[in-house]
Formats: sequence, structure tokens, C-alpha cells
Amino acid sequence: MPLTDTAIRLAKPTGRDYTLKDGDGLALFVGASGAKNWHFRFSWAGKQPRISLGTYPEISLKEARELRDQARALVAKGVDPRIHRRQERKAALLAASNTFEAVFRSWRDFKALSLKAGRQSTLSQVDRIFKKDLLPTLGPQSIFEITRADLLEVLRKIERRGAHTTAEKCRTWFNQLFRYAMVEVELQSNPAADLDIVAMPKLRVKHNPFLRMEQLPAFLVKLRHYGGDLNTQLGLRLLLLTGVRTGELRSAVPEQFDLERSLWIVPPENVKQLQEQMRKKNKDCTEIPPYLVPLPRQAVAIVRELLRAKSPAQRYLLPHRSKPRERISENTLNAALKRMGYKDQLTGHGIRATVSTALNELGYHKDWVEAQLSHADTNQIRASYNHAEYVEQRRAMMQDWADRLDQWEMQGLQADPEMAPSMPRDRRLPPVPAVEPLPIRDGHVESAPAEVAAGEGDELERSPVLTLVARKDQRPQPVLTDIQRERALVLPAP
Repeated sequence: MPLTDTAIRLAKPTGRDYTLKDGDGLALFVGASGAKNWHFRFSWAGKQPRISLGTYPEISLKEARELRDQARALVAKGVDPRIHRRQERKAALLAASNTFEAVFRSWRDFKALSLKAGRQSTLSQVDRIFKKDLLPTLGPQSIFEITRADLLEVLRKIERRGAHTTAEKCRTWFNQLFRYAMVEVELQSNPAADLDIVAMPKLRVKHNPFLRMEQLPAFLVKLRHYGGDLNTQLGLRLLLLTGVRTGELRSAVPEQFDLERSLWIVPPENVKQLQEQMRKKNKDCTEIPPYLVPLPRQAVAIVRELLRAKSPAQRYLLPHRSKPRERISENTLNAALKRMGYKDQLTGHGIRATVSTALNELGYHKDWVEAQLSHADTNQIRASYNHAEYVEQRRAMMQDWADRLDQWEMQGLQADPEMAPSMPRDRRLPPVPAVEPLPIRDGHVESAPAEVAAGEGDELERSPVLTLVARKDQRPQPVLTDIQRERALVLPAP
């Protein structure tokens, strides 16, 4: 006979345990002390195990019957109610301890093992964007409770302010984070899948502004008379003379320069394209050849001056003004361009586009220009060449480019003779030295170990032997011009 609420209330302790049956395996267990517990007994693998459904009166008769029916449904589906309960309890514990922020911290630490730190690195972007846009909303929520709608809400908020690139990065990171959670915390599904299907269309990319060749004479005159820190001026000149990225310039240290051979040897971990190769091919920096930047004589003179003025505490070629152990800020270079009147007309990275556009317009071989700028090559055959290729062709090309810059600067001065004189300096560039071309044998430039340039008083180190592959159609080495000699007189050695 089924139980009633009245019968349950009247069930008194008798000094011994007894059971009041309800039906379909449900029963009320009354202990010797009077405690009342709901039990459900079921058939499983030839046995009659039982499971507790809670205590009375916390669980009423009606609620106990509902729990019994749920347990019977599990048994009918071949699921052991005891195992199902343990899984639910585990999930509840995981939900409480695995908030979105907790899983993010774990995922971020995992990514840090394969990502390079730095102000403009992917890792710094992850930290900045999650802190600003994602953690305030999603951080406290359980990773198990976050839905695709929750993710869409924060992404649409980012898109509404026009930050489409940031939203695209967030979609990628969401997908990586939730796939990580599926393995680490047993998340059952990935709510970030297919979010790109509903992404707002990106606006047209606005590239870094750059200058055309006809604008360079006026720019060079303004750079010559720049009244700020001399290191900043020399840094901008190096960008213009070499075409390297601002990050490669800011990360440059004295040990990278072999001035005897007029080479800047940039390690692969400092080069954007080589970093991508290292990640894709799962190689360390010793397995990827360095990025070789041939230096024109004007660049060699600048590097020699920077090394001469190097302080004992200084680590980088271009140090931070107030923190000599740190490198110059990218904002410093861009701020200098703004003070020169080039706001929205030129940036530090835009100088690369200036160099690239000019060299291509001057008719230089595309491969030489691409190799000088360390651009990724979509041609698989050409992409197999390393960064030691075309060094001698690039050396002649960049020397010609540097000579043209000198000529344009003199033209700019002649066009504006009333230009204010240079600000007084406590340092002057030494005369531009002549550099002998490297010997070529059988189409290869063979170089013996050379001394790496260092600052005054520093111990000289030996650089490794490099074999530089050169094309047989290389151009002759330009000679010192009258313009260069005049420049050396304008900027006498100290």
C-alpha cells in the first residue's frame, strides 16, 4: 500500500530500524533514533543495490517519488544511478573551481611556454585584451555554464566600437581556450566553435602611412635638424638605411653587429617571419639561419657612434632614455615623427614601406628587396632560400640607396637654404669608412671568422663562420662619393 504524508509523520522510533515501503522500489527508512531517509532499491547485474534519495522532511513524499522516477529512467537506459550521481557531484565541484578566469589563467600559462614575451608580443595582447574586454564579464562564470550566446554578447560589444581585428583575435583565442578546457577540465562541448560564421565584416585595412621618393628630401632635412635626443634621430636613420622592422631595431644589441664585414646579424627569435617558421616547424633558434642585413657605409658610421657612446649599464644599441638597461620605446620613434610634423603621414613601421616602395620603383630585383625586408615568400622554391641569400646584391643595392638619400638630403638643403642650423650636439658621426666587398668563389661569398664590434673597453668576441650565397649577376661596389665626403665634413669626428 502506498505511503501517505500522515503515515510518514506518525512513524515513531521503536528502538530498532524498520522500513515503510511506498512502491516501485521507493521506501522510507526509519532509524532507531527516529531519523527518516528515503531509499530506492533497483535491480543491477543480478543484484539489488540501493541508493539514498535524501532525508525527510527535507525531501517530501512527492519529491522522493520524482527522484525515484528519474532513477528508474536511468536504469531503463542502462545507466547506473550511483555512477550518474558521482559524475554529477564531480561536475558540480569542477564548475565551482573552474571559473572562466581560472581556466584562462591555466591556458595562458600553457601558451606562454611557446610564445615570446614582450610589449607588442601575442602574449602581451592576450593579457591586455582579456583584462579589458573579456574577464570583467565572463571571468566569474563557470566554464561549464558559458554558452555561445554569452560569447557572442562580448564579441558584438567589441565589434560595435569598431575593433574588428580585436574581435577576430578573441574568436581565435576563445576557440583555443575552450578546446583546452575540453581536455583539461572535461568540458563536454566547445561553445566557441563556428563563431566566425556570424562575424561582422572587417573594415578595409588601413596600412601604415609612408612617404614617396619626392617627399624624402624635405623629410631628410627635417630629420637632420631634429632637436630631440640624438639616439632617436640615429634610430630613425637606421630604419631608413636598412629597412628593418622597428622591433628588430629596438631589440638590437652590440653583439649582433659585425662591422668589419658591414653586417647586422639578427637572430631568428627577433625576426617576425622567422618566429613563425620556428613555431610552424617546431624548431628552436639554432635550427633557423639568422637574418643578415648588409649595412651601407652610412649605417656603419651610425652604429660605430652608438657603440662609442655606449654606457657600461647599457644592454641595447638604442637604450631607453631614463632606464639604460631597457630598450628604446616604439612610441619614442613615432612621437619623434609627429614632432617633425609627420603625424598621420609616417610611422616607424611605415619607413619600411617607404624603403620597399622606393627600391621597387628604382627597378631593383623583387627578390633582393623582399630578402632585404625579410618578407615571407609565397613561392615555395624561393622560400627555401635562407636569409644569407643575395647578400652582395643587397649590399650594393642598399649602398646605392644610402647614397641617394645623401643626395636627396643635400637637394633638400639647397632647396631651403634658410633652414635653421642643426641643434648643438655633444656627439658627431665619424667620417664614413670605405668597405671592401667580400671575396666571391664559385658563386659563394666565403667569410672567415670576424671580430664582432663592441663598445670601448669591451672584450672582442668572435662570430661564427657564415657562408653567404650570392648571385653571379651581382652589381659592383659603389665608391665613396663627393656628397659623402661633404657629409663627413658637415659632421666632423669629435
